[in-house]
Amino acid sequence: MSIFSRFLPKKKPVEIKNNIPKEKENIRKTFAVYCHKHHNTSGNQLCPQCQALLATVFTKINRCPYGITKPICDRCDRPCFGAHQTQQFMQIMESSKKGMLLRHPKMAVKHKLASMGVDYAKYQQQKKIDDRVKAKEKASKERAKARKEKK
Repeated sequence: MSIFSRFLPKKKPVEIKNNIPKEKENIRKTFAVYCHKHHNTSGNQLCPQCQALLATVFTKINRCPYGITKPICDRCDRPCFGAHQTQQFMQIMESSKKGMLLRHPKMAVKHKLASMGVDYAKYQQQKKIDDRVKAKEKASKERAKARKEKK
């Protein structure tokens, strides 16, 4: 530690943002766009089926095993819902893309960028795993080759 260290800026601890309220709002808006288009509702009203699924989604988000560090639901590798509910949720999210881009363009672009970030992180993670596997295979081949040469 130098005598000048007291003059250097202090490192800030990493802040973990709670993205759950923002994601809930995004999902609520997506459900509204879908329900208005497919079930002819208006305003903040949703049909009973969409309202029930939305309540289930919010309950599951609150119980997410990742906590406040949770990824975007449609990019998550551990879906919280049953198969039927996951299918319904994904159908709503998929069919609302164009409507969300028209009605909430900033939110739609931010969501797309965030999902691309998750995809890139998963790609990098898989690339590291593949590199490790290749390195192990290469090392084992070299050891086998060295054994053959020894004999």
